[in-house]
Amino acid sequence: MGLLQPGLWLKRLWILVQVALHVTLGKVQLKLFPGRVKQHILAMNRKNPHFSYDNWAPTLFSTQYFWFVLKVRWQRLEDKAEEGGLAPNCPVVRLSGQRCNIWDFMQGNRPLVLNFGSCT
Repeated sequence: MGLLQPGLWLKRLWILVQVALHVTLGKVQLKLFPGRVKQHILAMNRKNPHFSYDNWAPTLFSTQYFWFVLKVRWQRLEDKAEEGGLAPNCPVVRLSGQRCNIWDFMQGNRPLVLNFGSCT
């Protein structure tokens, strides 16, 4: 509904390159050093007793993993909010259960602007 921020496509392209490089290097490391990668991943997840490397290893650095990380990183680009700037176009759910975005509530050409002032 709103115009894209200037440079957003350039930022998205940069994130695409970063995620592609991350996944590619992860795949190479899994092939060359599977024991070391397993040790590193298990060390990162010591706090989670439900984590099982055997269940998660096949999903790491897969195509689904690539698209998920890319989607999350792209959403973070658009969901930044600055005082006096446009509100991010976050997905919301109406009380009726219908899914929509915040910008669907704009009236005319009047944008939703963030105000971090006091609510009293």
